[in-house]
Amino acid sequence: MRWIFAALAVWGTIHPMSYFIAWFQANTWDIMAMVDAWHANAASSGLVWDLTIAAVALTVWVIVETFQTRHWVRLIAIPATFGIGVSCGLPLYIFIRMGQTDAKRS
Repeated sequence: MRWIFAALAVWGTIHPMSYFIAWFQANTWDIMAMVDAWHANAASSGLVWDLTIAAVALTVWVIVETFQTRHWVRLIAIPATFGIGVSCGLPLYIFIRMGQTDAKRS
């Protein structure tokens, strides 16, 4: 099961980034122009806010569990979430967490 989350983290990196890179190549390499495009209409703005709230919730979860367990490598999920997206950060966090849980059981 753990490796399914690893595959999802890879997919969650490659698939969205292919769209972002295509957009930047077709338009400009200006991040603020992309943010403006994300808010082109109410539907896309709603999706942006949905993902933003999910990213903040994931970040809170990562921070709380990291400080409880002292497994600092889990913090890598935060820059993955905000640098790539929740589609990468969440499965990456679960992958790391499951590996540390499995190691405890051994």
